[in-house]
Amino acid sequence: MRTELEATLLHCRSLPSPPGVALQIIALAQDPNATLGAAAQVIGMDPALSARLLRVANSPLYATRRRTETLAQAMAMLGLNATLSLALGFSLVHGLRGHNGTAQTQERIWRRSVLAAMAARLLGQQASLKRAETLMLAGLLQDIGRLALLQAMPEDYSALCARADDNSALLALEREAFDADHAEVGAWLARRWHLPDYLIDTIAGSESETGEDPFLRCVQASGSVADLWLADADADGALRDAAASRVQACAGLGPEDLEEVLSLMAASLPEISAIFEVRIEHPAHLHAISDEAKELLVLRNLRQIQDATQAHQDVKVTEERMRQLTEQARRDPLTGVYNRLHMEEVLEREFAAAGMHPLTVALVDLDDFKQINDRYGHLVGDQVLRQFAQTVQRVLRSTDFVARYGGEEFLLVLNYSNESAAEQVLQRLLNEVSRTPMAVVDGNPVHTTFSAGIATHNSAPDSQFSNVRDLLQAADNVLYGAKRDGRNRVRQHGTPSSQDG
Repeated sequence: MRTELEATLLHCRSLPSPPGVALQIIALAQDPNATLGAAAQVIGMDPALSARLLRVANSPLYATRRRTETLAQAMAMLGLNATLSLALGFSLVHGLRGHNGTAQTQERIWRRSVLAAMAARLLGQQASLKRAETLMLAGLLQDIGRLALLQAMPEDYSALCARADDNSALLALEREAFDADHAEVGAWLARRWHLPDYLIDTIAGSESETGEDPFLRCVQASGSVADLWLADADADGALRDAAASRVQACAGLGPEDLEEVLSLMAASLPEISAIFEVRIEHPAHLHAISDEAKELLVLRNLRQIQDATQAHQDVKVTEERMRQLTEQARRDPLTGVYNRLHMEEVLEREFAAAGMHPLTVALVDLDDFKQINDRYGHLVGDQVLRQFAQTVQRVLRSTDFVARYGGEEFLLVLNYSNESAAEQVLQRLLNEVSRTPMAVVDGNPVHTTFSAGIATHNSAPDSQFSNVRDLLQAADNVLYGAKRDGRNRVRQHGTPSSQDG
């Protein structure tokens, strides 16, 4: 690039620097520890940029199953890399679209940039490349050198563009006039803007005929696809052949891939034109793609309906599975009642919500359970625990809770039950357990009894506990008083034990 041209660009007052938001986005794009939250803070400072990203997220580029309503939703759907790439493209190119009497030329350049961005993204998808949004950004920025030249020397460069019949002729005229083409100028500008190295290299090689990198090949092909689209005619098919040749170089894509890309571009064009604020017409010499695009839209809509239906079913299955897993995590695997951890959470919640209504807990311990294990074995002991838990659940109200507290000890939470009501429930349960065989061994029933300690919060003004721990401790103390008194009995907190003085 001639030193005079570099000096002209350096001293061009109308050649903008990246806006503040773009500088912060560039820094985030190069920060391996960047997060969506940090990106949202930066992008949220620019309402116009936020609106564009939201519109992109709802565009045909992203066939989402539900509409995104907020920037946060859009960014979560797009992902961090896509968000930064799209935001950077919008910010940088918007700064180069000045008003210096070259609106017509500038519009042609911008149309090519937008079409190339769409084509690069679609070609990357066809080639199974994973960087769709960075490809879109590279396609969009490959002509920033043209916009820079137009800003620096509007009359001279407009005249030069008017003399060029096609992109190849334009490149030749640029090299003759400046000893550099717009790709080199664009790379120079990208370097001054401290853009990521991959963008600098891609812009520099965008007009080259060489390159092994599939990413670069897709960007090179995108320019040819855009030229085919923008041409007034292609009677001899030369532009289509050139585009097909470039497309074929993209990881082995064939002519049918070019046709699909053109059809996809046509299907997405109305929304894309609005997003990028540019008017792009369907080319007359590619009139067939309009019909293909309509068919493609119908197929896409059908596919989206099928995908949405399947997704809805998948969500329901996943939610049910998650519900089952959550419920399993709350349950004791042997007896099926709640486990101690979940019961402690329930009890804390019920205690906090008790207000002035009574809340009763009962600690229940099976009597002489060790003897059952020693005499019949642990499998029978497990059966006794299961049958006991089922009996408790049958006797209690649906609003009460029961959990296995540890070993053969169970915790009952009886909401809105005062001492007398709770004692009646526990006594009825003890009678039921006493007469119901908890297991049958060799035709002989295995019976058991239990001891229970009851404590009630808010049963009277003077019987309030300060916390759950004190309430449980009171029930535990009464339980062991019942066991000392001979087992097979229910005791209340505040009722003297026969062992008490």
